[in-house]
Amino acid sequence: MQSSMEKVARLADLPLQRGTRVKIGETPILLVRDGDAVHAYTADCPHAGAPLEKGALCHGRIVCPWHKGTFEISDGSLVEPPALHGLTRYASTIEDGDVYVSPEPLEPDARAPAGGTATMLVAGAGAAGAAACVTLREAGFDGRIVLAGTDASVPYDRTALSKFVLAGDMPPGDVPPLFDPALFSAQRIERVESDVVALDASKRRAQLANGTAVDYDAALVCTGGTPQPLDVPGAKLANIHLLRNRDDASGIVDALKHCRRAVIVGASFIGLEAASCLRKRNIETIVVAPQKVPFAKQFGERIGVMFKQLHEHNGVSFRMERNVAAFEGDGAVQTVVLDDGEHIAADVVIVGTGVKPATSFVSGIALADDGGIDVDSGMRAAPGLFAAGDVARFTLPRAQTRLRIEHWRVAQQHARVAAYNMAGASRVYEGVPYFWTYHFGKRFDYLGHVTEPDDVVIDGDLDAQQFVAYLLKDGKVGAVVACEREDQTARLAEAMRETLTLDAAREAAKG
Repeated sequence: MQSSMEKVARLADLPLQRGTRVKIGETPILLVRDGDAVHAYTADCPHAGAPLEKGALCHGRIVCPWHKGTFEISDGSLVEPPALHGLTRYASTIEDGDVYVSPEPLEPDARAPAGGTATMLVAGAGAAGAAACVTLREAGFDGRIVLAGTDASVPYDRTALSKFVLAGDMPPGDVPPLFDPALFSAQRIERVESDVVALDASKRRAQLANGTAVDYDAALVCTGGTPQPLDVPGAKLANIHLLRNRDDASGIVDALKHCRRAVIVGASFIGLEAASCLRKRNIETIVVAPQKVPFAKQFGERIGVMFKQLHEHNGVSFRMERNVAAFEGDGAVQTVVLDDGEHIAADVVIVGTGVKPATSFVSGIALADDGGIDVDSGMRAAPGLFAAGDVARFTLPRAQTRLRIEHWRVAQQHARVAAYNMAGASRVYEGVPYFWTYHFGKRFDYLGHVTEPDDVVIDGDLDAQQFVAYLLKDGKVGAVVACEREDQTARLAEAMRETLTLDAAREAAKG
């Protein structure tokens, strides 16, 4: 045993189902028991600082409780985003049943010397683009990487916009970056703040808005979606906003300073997250949407009603089964006119009615009717061309139908698969889709994917927002919705890589 190591625990006291947090001085350490061995890692998730001991150990992986990022138990390496790198490791040993850990972190494994002449183009500087660039280096690619797009100088956590920025909890400029800007230099990533305006898949050539041409060996299209404005009279009046990026959020925050009454168009996740934020500012908020119940298609009507009642309890008013017919005002919006003739006074309108894949610049392949790009299980659309995120029409494991999922973690999962394949590996998408939505201080986790579930089985108290709900399709668990059940959803995030019956899913959730 090294004399510098410190005794931190007894092996017999460490559970097998989850990690244990200890401290060496002021440094928090996660101890992970692996049979009769113990691994020691940094205790907080490198993505957003979640306490990893609150997550789970499942299928040889450490699962983050908040956003379900995963790391290998054996060495702390990254398996699934949203983290973009693995856990810091610490030397550990066991002597007479005592666990000893070094206070000094181990040096990361040395990388191969730089070299190579191939060029990888990443079109889109959002969550998927960031994940792709980092993963290309992780996969051993040492050639040229070009990250093109005007999203931001450094990719940032866009999910904070509708959850925290509109509420005033976080200034737009404080939205955290997805990685340290120093990574551009350290990883030799060429950051070009210009959009790709033409990409010819047959010629493997891209043209940027700044006039630059990039001849690439492989390219990843991860340009996300373009918000769809309403095509009704008055839609171009001032104070009618879309929310997609930090500039949009800044404009909304400025408009809210003088707002007493707002209308949200669309009961989407962004729409209702925005409604939650506006109520925190004590702004009278009305949601207008065409469906009968929010989220019923995704979650089933019973859970959709719960969301609606949660919002109503916090002062949100709804006009469901209604559409906007027009906006009226003198230069700026003053009135929202509904299709049943109702006139609603409004100082600010936020439109959250969906996005369209930003793919109009792509040629040399056939686009789907919705503008999406069809990909195989390796995220490959054509030789040398890959797609990830909102633009990618892919097939879930054990499913037959192509679909697009417009959530940031799925985009990062796609990007990691694509990047490994761009670097010469042979990987397929095997992930479990995950996203979270935030309403009135409560985080709801959604695992898997199902449309119009056949049945919904709820364990816990739905009305108190303390539950796990199993969404069944054809007798199997297609998806899970949960609130205040972090450890259970962490285990399910791994278990749902396989098809589960309700009983099997419940057993997996128990650990």
